[in-house]
Amino acid sequence: MNSVNDHKTQHLVTLAKEGDQSAINQLCRIYGERVRRIIRLRIDRKLRPKIDSVDVVQDALILALGGLKDFTYRNEGDFLRWLSRIAENKLHDVLDKFYADKRDIRREVPFKKEEMNTDGGSFGVAGPLQTTTPSVLLSRKEQLDRLEKAIDNLKTEYREVIFLSRIERLSHDEIAAKLGKSKGAVAMLLSRALVALTAAYENA
Repeated sequence: MNSVNDHKTQHLVTLAKEGDQSAINQLCRIYGERVRRIIRLRIDRKLRPKIDSVDVVQDALILALGGLKDFTYRNEGDFLRWLSRIAENKLHDVLDKFYADKRDIRREVPFKKEEMNTDGGSFGVAGPLQTTTPSVLLSRKEQLDRLEKAIDNLKTEYREVIFLSRIERLSHDEIAAKLGKSKGAVAMLLSRALVALTAAYENA
């Protein structure tokens, strides 16, 4: 993790907890697009045209930044995971409503967005980092669509292990517990998944 970015995020979180609107806006600009892309990767391709991931993330960020007092900052990775999980919970609520209304995804019926309170701000993109992992590519807008397409083309188990390891940055032990596999099986699965992702990305 880039220590400069980590320190900046920690400083912004501290200010945001004190109600500094400028710090809150900066956190939205830095993390809004990253979280949106993570959420898009969690939405089935058939549903993406029906669900506006921007609205999901905006509502999640408002909820998260309003509840910063409950978050203890340890590092930037933990902060991004915290934001992402709140957004995923919001996505689950939206999907539950979608299915409860018995909308058929095969029909061309536009999804009715929930009413949301936003501050009208827009989300920017974080500056490029130094490595080329899936998590870093999420902050490079010119490569996002290509990465998304490559991940979509992977087997479900490959997508999941890459997401957990490289985007959520869970340890092999944590992934093993979540997937019900041994640590060795996770390492082997991740290795194969990354090879497949490299090939898919080159062909995307």
